[in-house]
Amino acid sequence: MSPDAPPVRALIEASHALMCALFPADENHMLDLDALAGPDVRLWGAEAEAEVLGCVALQRHAGYGEVKSLFVAPEARGLGLGRKLLLHVEAVAREEGFSLLRLETGNKLAAAGALYAQSGYRQRGPFGGYAANGSSVFYEKPLGGGARISG
Repeated sequence: MSPDAPPVRALIEASHALMCALFPADENHMLDLDALAGPDVRLWGAEAEAEVLGCVALQRHAGYGEVKSLFVAPEARGLGLGRKLLLHVEAVAREEGFSLLRLETGNKLAAAGALYAQSGYRQRGPFGGYAANGSSVFYEKPLGGGARISG
């Protein structure tokens, strides 16, 4: 899915607006549209009736995949789309040979933190180029060989 498609762009811009409203600029680690279109990133959307209601991206790193840009439009929250998107990115990461997923989220995003915890992610310290700050919460999940999830 291209981040430049108008409905996808609108959803990503809504996500960015929320992050900018909640967190200081230097503690925001969202990928911009150019980065989301980069060769090391894959982006998916959840659609219903030609409307994009959610998105998630997988950024590839040496030794692990990183979940980025998981966002569900306010009008679609509570439908389980966040969980479906997370399961999808996990399945793709497994297919691509990753044994570990990591992510960074904000401490004011309680629903996101609950989703990650319920999905088997465990808190950890900063990784990659991230530094500890007042807003970021870091998670990881080993992707063992168990049942495959198709999405």
